[in-house]
Amino acid sequence: MGKKKMKGFAMLGFDTVGWIEKDVPEVGPLDALCKPLAVSPCTSDVHTVWERALGERSDLILGHEASAEVVEVGALVKDFKPGDKVIVPAITPDWCAVESQMGISQHSGGMLNGWKFSNMKDGVFADYFHVNEADGNLAHLPDEIDPVEAVMLSDMVPTGFHGAELAEVAYGETVTVIGIGPVGLMAVAGSVLRGAGRVFAVGSREKCREVAIGYGATDLIDYHDGDIVDQILDKTHGAYVDKVIIAGGDVNTFDQAVRMVRRGGIVSNINYLGTGDYIKIPRVEWGLGMGHIRIAGGLMPGGRKNMEYLSKLLVHGRLDVKPLLTHRFHKFEDLEQALLMMKDKTPDLIKPVVTLA
Repeated sequence: MGKKKMKGFAMLGFDTVGWIEKDVPEVGPLDALCKPLAVSPCTSDVHTVWERALGERSDLILGHEASAEVVEVGALVKDFKPGDKVIVPAITPDWCAVESQMGISQHSGGMLNGWKFSNMKDGVFADYFHVNEADGNLAHLPDEIDPVEAVMLSDMVPTGFHGAELAEVAYGETVTVIGIGPVGLMAVAGSVLRGAGRVFAVGSREKCREVAIGYGATDLIDYHDGDIVDQILDKTHGAYVDKVIIAGGDVNTFDQAVRMVRRGGIVSNINYLGTGDYIKIPRVEWGLGMGHIRIAGGLMPGGRKNMEYLSKLLVHGRLDVKPLLTHRFHKFEDLEQALLMMKDKTPDLIKPVVTLA
């Protein structure tokens, strides 16, 4: 008897996506097999397929944002069983790796190797998907959280919040968030939760600007109105901001970030830089390299603990992710339309979600 087959939505090659059939993944002793309840395409998928950011991939099932139901677990899995509803983080490290013991589990086994779905292996846009080290990489989905909302906990919330963590946002500080797509909006929300006194949200799409205010942004900046550094310094009467979180833009955005941050400040990057060979940093404004302006960039932390802690914010009303969910689809076949929406960035879009249960 042959192996059981499944359907998946895949990157067939550069600039090409489509449906393929593959074998259902096999489960090791520490692992789990899951079927998605809800999934969401990400701008990262766009970078991978159309900007060639990760290099050549063929017949790679896309997707890394999901809530799911456990179908099968390995013999050594202790805390999960078939039928459990779970949150699946986009980053699923190998927890025994040396890098995990060093506190950089995102890079377990190599640069960015904690990011497995739709990078190192097939992603979650399939009838079934594989999760390594289930006890460390799955989190039970609380009854109070809609599986659709839980999808935002897999990537958008932890990535945006990681921007605020890397920037070490503190009480009363002035923070600029450059790029207010879903990740930037969560960086705004995370900065406010950490106590930021003033938050500049840089973006032009009206829907995103509206939601940014709802999450606590105090000032809106549109790059169409002129240089964003000049606009912010005008509003602060020449005072530099304490922290900058880059959640959008490109390799040239670092130039603007360094020019607006104070000496001793931090520029935090959580933006997936899909193109360009080098990052532009202004020499003089960086204090000739000695201005104590720290530049930090990081991939969101994965793992069970992070998902469990973030879920408490939803359960107890500290965070509402519903404003991110602007478009809902109800058929597996709608994944292609949802992904193309993320590619084209329609004016009313923040995040599309496809429900599968």
